[in-house]
Amino acid sequence: MKAPQVTVRAEADGVRVVVCSGEFDLDTTGLLTEACDVQPVPALVLVVDVRQVEFADSSFLNALIRLRNTRPMALQGPLPSQLRRMLEMTGALALFEVRETPDYAG
Repeated sequence: MKAPQVTVRAEADGVRVVVCSGEFDLDTTGLLTEACDVQPVPALVLVVDVRQVEFADSSFLNALIRLRNTRPMALQGPLPSQLRRMLEMTGALALFEVRETPDYAG
């Protein structure tokens, strides 16, 4: 299992980019939610870069949905095939704006 990593980058105009890489499951998905929730200034827009996620289970999907329900959010793609399949199979893909380019401006 590749250890999950989450890094946060503040971009201009209140956009926060959270970059996820590695494998995420019930034990490690908290890294994502902590990175999004424990910031001193709330982001106007949250972009979760999932391009380097090698595996994600339903707890990661649940965290993405909870984040999306609490703030403006987009996923930075292209989506890894396993994550895309999970989003498609659960019907959750339609919930997310997926940005295929690194332009984070709203």
